[in-house]
This record gives sequence, structure tokens and C-alpha cells, in this order.
Amino acid sequence: MSATSPGPLRIVRLANFVAPASGGLRTALRELGKGFVAAGHEPVLIVPGERYSDRYEEQGRVITLPGPLLPGTGGYRVLVDKKRVQSLLEHLAPDRLEVSDRTTLRWTGRWARRARIPAVMVSHETADGVLRTWGMSENMSRRTADALNIRTAHTYARVVCTTEFAEREFIRIGARNVVRAPLGVDLAGRHPSLRDLDLRARYAREDEALLVMCSRLSVEKRPGTAIDAVEALVRRGRRVILVVAGDGPLRERLEQRVRERRLPVTFLGHVSDRDSLGALQASADVALAPGPAETFGLAALEAMACGTPVVASASSALPEVIGSAGATAADRGEAFADAVEMLLERPAAGRRETARARAECFGWGTAVEAFLAAHDAPVLSRRGESLDGSRDESGTTGPVRRVVPEGVA
Repeated sequence: MSATSPGPLRIVRLANFVAPASGGLRTALRELGKGFVAAGHEPVLIVPGERYSDRYEEQGRVITLPGPLLPGTGGYRVLVDKKRVQSLLEHLAPDRLEVSDRTTLRWTGRWARRARIPAVMVSHETADGVLRTWGMSENMSRRTADALNIRTAHTYARVVCTTEFAEREFIRIGARNVVRAPLGVDLAGRHPSLRDLDLRARYAREDEALLVMCSRLSVEKRPGTAIDAVEALVRRGRRVILVVAGDGPLRERLEQRVRERRLPVTFLGHVSDRDSLGALQASADVALAPGPAETFGLAALEAMACGTPVVASASSALPEVIGSAGATAADRGEAFADAVEMLLERPAAGRRETARARAECFGWGTAVEAFLAAHDAPVLSRRGESLDGSRDESGTTGPVRRVVPEGVA
């Protein structure tokens, strides 16, 4: 990477597989963007959508380019018009490039290298973990992941990993340009005080344990493991209720299974209101995070910030995130059921205090500083600078104008 710049940097960020109902990735992009703005830089986020748009938000400038729906993903879109994306990048003239898609957008690393723009790739999932969840054998997934990761490490100036777990597959191939930058949680917006006894009573009686899963209902998230756990708990005579917040291509199949087996599971679909979701997380007794390929697990961390302990897949990065504030389990329903019972045996006040205390180790401020360090970007003062990056000498901000030429937009 080049030497640290003394002035504001335009950090252009590209992401695929983002949908209106996206969870962790959309949250991470938003919170990091807000942090970049607060540090005095100019973040520009480019994502796929149904139609073109160019707007300014608290997280900085957000440009949406039309991208087709990816079949079987329940709403994910991708940026496939390479010429249009490249033209936009050339027009924006970034000082730094940050890419959150290690597959279809890897070509941007080569573009950045030719343009002499320092670029980082953010590893939001392990390649071999995702390949295994899609049915590839362990040996084949490892070999395929290593080949992909070697190309990624050679293409980008740096690879950002959010946990040691995510870093391992790059260390395995001998990559020397890997940096660690954890994600975070909104410790003010996610708090035990959100616990709502009336909301809890809507789903579960006092003698029932309320479980919650906030997850995309797709293959790589393994939501069926949570249903397996409920079925196992019911067989054991445990009075439990599972509330699922999230949508995805597996929802219909999961709902059918729940109906056929008469399991105590409620599907809410995508919950867009963050306060409502936080109240649900805070009102539960245990949160389930069965995804085996998670490299951080923002939904689990949000539940912990609300005082709710988590049972997570032992195959994921979450064991190092949750520490002793929750429990881990093998990727089987019976194992998850065992872990749920273990947590429920702990005094409620103690397990909630421990979960919150662990979450307090992961504020977004620390995450933003780590990502800025990966970009060699200093924290600057923001004299008179608005969220959209415009500035005038009096410290007031003027109107924002559309600056993308017609040929690009």
C-alpha cells in the first residue's frame, strides 16, 4: 500500500450479494461507511439493485447500478456489467478501493493494480466453508478454495479478515498481505433494556423457553439445524418456542416441515425495523446461529449485546467471538439441543450479564479504526464537511448535485 495520505481519501467500496433483506453484510457496510465519514473521508458504496440510483446517506454516497437477480438466492443481485462498473470507477477516481465479493468482482483488483490504486478485498466468508455447505467434499473444497485464495491474495494489495478463523485459509497458502480487522456491534442500539415482556408473551408462555434465530434462510446458513434442535428438545419434553426472523430460498421448505411435524416454530420473514428486531433479540432466552461458514456473525453479536446468549456452530468463527458468553455445538440438531439446555440451566441474570459484557468488546469504533488502518487512512478532522463530502469555507453545506456523466449512469 502507498504511504498514508495527509488529506481526505475517496474510498470506493464495491459489494455484491446485497439485497433489501440482507442482514450482516448490509449492516457492516453501513456502519463502516458511517465511521469513514466521521473520520473525515469520502466513502462511496456501489451495490447492485433493481434500478439506478445515486443518493447520500449517513454512511456516505451510495450508488446503485442495475443488476440481475441471482436465481435461487431469494433476492440477491449482482453487478454483471463490467464495462459500466469500470467506467464508473474511472469516473470516481478512488484513492482506495474496497471490495466485498471475492468471486465475481475479483477483476477489480487487477483494474486497481493497473490504475495504481491500493485495493483491499474483505473476506466475509471462508471459501472452503461455503463450498462444503454446497455439497463439495472436504478435499475438493480445500483445493478449490486454495486456488481461489491464491489468486485473490496476488490480485489485491491486502486481504482483510475479520477473525483468526477467516484468516487461517490465507495463512495456509502462505499469503503475507493479510490483515485482521474485526467487525462490531451497535452497543447503544442493541441493549438489554430492549427486553419486552409483552413481546415475549406474544410468542411464549412463562414456562416456555423462547429461542430466536435471525438468519437468512439459505443453504450456507444451515437454518435446518435450528429446526432439528427444536425437534430434539420437544422429544426430550422441553417446552420451547423458536421464532425465526429472516427470509430466503429455503423458507417454504422449512415451513412445510414445521407444519408436517407440528413443531413450535414461528416464521416472521424479514424484519426491516431494527428496533423491533432488537426487542425480539433482547426478549429471547437463547439465540441460535447454526451457520458453519460464518466468519464473524453479526446477528449473534447483536443478540449478545441485547443480553441474550448464543449457541453457535463449532465449525464457524463464532467460538472465538462469543467466548464463554454462549455455547458451541457440532452441526447437528441434537448437539444444538444439548447446548441450549446447558445455557438454560445457568441463572438468567448471570447469562445475560455475561453475554452483554462479551459484546462490549466489539464496538464499531474499533472496527472502523482497523479498516482505516488497512487502507492506510488516517482519522482526520471534519471542519465544515457534510455527510455528502461537500464543503464551504463558512462551515455550512450546500446542495448536492449529480456528478456521474450520462454515459456512466
